[in-house]
Amino acid sequence: MAIVAQSSKYRQISRTLLAWIVGLLFFFPIFWLVLTSFKTDADAVKPEFLFFFTPTLENYTNMTDNYDYWRFATNSVITSVFATIFALAVGIPCAYSMAFNPTRATKDVLMWMLSTKMLPAAAVLYPMTFLTKSLGLFDTHFMVILVLCLINLPIVIWMLFTYFKEIPKEIIEAGQMDGVNTWGEIKEILIPLAWGGIASTALLCFIFCWNEAYWTVRLTTTDAATLSKLIEGNRAPEGLFFGRLSAVSAAAVGPIIVLGWFCQKQLVQGLSFGAVK
Repeated sequence: MAIVAQSSKYRQISRTLLAWIVGLLFFFPIFWLVLTSFKTDADAVKPEFLFFFTPTLENYTNMTDNYDYWRFATNSVITSVFATIFALAVGIPCAYSMAFNPTRATKDVLMWMLSTKMLPAAAVLYPMTFLTKSLGLFDTHFMVILVLCLINLPIVIWMLFTYFKEIPKEIIEAGQMDGVNTWGEIKEILIPLAWGGIASTALLCFIFCWNEAYWTVRLTTTDAATLSKLIEGNRAPEGLFFGRLSAVSAAAVGPIIVLGWFCQKQLVQGLSFGAVK
């Protein structure tokens, strides 16, 4: 018994140590990013200044004074929030219909929507750019919101469909027998029961929209430019300004990290929604 208990103790210690190692590996890039943001551009590229350097706020002050960080951040908030709202507004009724009123084509439609994520974005870059400029929508919030909503809509529908399928159909049928219309079923029955799944879907959609760089960089210049555009702008023909680039990147990922930290309970509940209890 003593040998078994000792073996179990070593196994637990090993697992804890492994978890810490994996956690540190994931955290190290963020730590290095923040550390570099307090260095000058000259110190950031010198190996001898890995940890021994004089911290400076020059990169952050330069970011707010010369690069108008708050305008880019505001654009990121506007586009991410509205793209998430529109994706949920379309995705919830769509997933509801597929989950509780399926047809023989439901699985084919779901697979088709998922297949759109396999299309290389570069393949439609020129048509999208030409179309947006022709319609006068280039560098507008409307176009960025529309694109972000459409590219994340398949994932939103798939996640919501999975959550809704775990809700007993009899509950919806009971509501129908009581005379509840379709909108009432969604509002009064479905959303309260699947709130954890909807919240986690919204959070992931918001993160995807916030982190989207390919389209936000190529479909904007100044008016609707997001933080991805600001990060992309910290380079010059002579190279990258690592200090300023790190400061802008840290300021861009900071809000998402804070949001994920405070919403981790809802995220875990949503991702485990429908799991075997």
